[in-house]
Amino acid sequence: MRLALATCSNLPDWEVDDLPFHQAIVDAGIDMEQPIWDDPAVDWKSFDLVLIRTTWDYQEKQQNFNAWAERISVETRLVNPVNVVVWNTAKTYLRDLERVGAPLTPTKWLDQGTQVDIQAMMQGLGWTRGFLKPVVGATARETLPFDCSPESLEKAQAHLDRLLPVESMMLQPFLASVMEEGEYSAIFFGGEFSHGVQKIPVAGDYRVQDDFGATDKPHTFNVSDYETVQQIEKSLLRLVKERFDGVALTYARVDMIRDAEGKLRLNELELVEPSLFFRHDSESPKRLVNVLTKFKK
Repeated sequence: MRLALATCSNLPDWEVDDLPFHQAIVDAGIDMEQPIWDDPAVDWKSFDLVLIRTTWDYQEKQQNFNAWAERISVETRLVNPVNVVVWNTAKTYLRDLERVGAPLTPTKWLDQGTQVDIQAMMQGLGWTRGFLKPVVGATARETLPFDCSPESLEKAQAHLDRLLPVESMMLQPFLASVMEEGEYSAIFFGGEFSHGVQKIPVAGDYRVQDDFGATDKPHTFNVSDYETVQQIEKSLLRLVKERFDGVALTYARVDMIRDAEGKLRLNELELVEPSLFFRHDSESPKRLVNVLTKFKK
């Protein structure tokens, strides 16, 4: 099997988390290359399987990325499947998951081209702190936490006035636990739970990406939290069955933040190009390779 691990042209030098996965691929005797997804010179038909890995600039080129995924899914086999990838590139997928039972952080959807009075909306919702983020985005791009002080509301209003003409946004309550506990991730390969991770921001920050100095470590979910993980997994499986004819998901990462009542809430579901934190579970690279080897059959 010839395997392509799709990447981007500006991958940072510090990205080394996939190296154990690369070694596991080599150990399994699989021929692997890392072509740049939007390089027109790449012959995608020459690969038996294309696994999307570090295409970390896709949110800046969403339409081109989706068109690329559609095109190569005809030329070769793409994982995750193209219909799942396109669906997951916009965070409106969270509405679908909430509909089938996933415990989502409360969300107001602010459509592109609309005008929003953020002060009136916050008063109507009864929220004292809010969080704005784009429907299409990654690595905390254009996110903004704010409170209901006049200065902070003015900043939030300016944020929306600048962005809503060109893209849709989301408003959520700001879950303060992210400042200390950070975000929890549950990682799945082939529909089976693999390992858990806790991502903790630097003091005074809310961003859990290592781009901003955040740290991460292995995490074992307690019984109550794992029940939430299972609830989200069941919701995803139901949705996949309803919407995508039950296609198999090669990888998935479920990101969760704890709410004020101490319950984990779904923050994001990553099915396109998530970091999979192989460094925190030595067996995890082999688990994913084992799933990939099934495509030989």
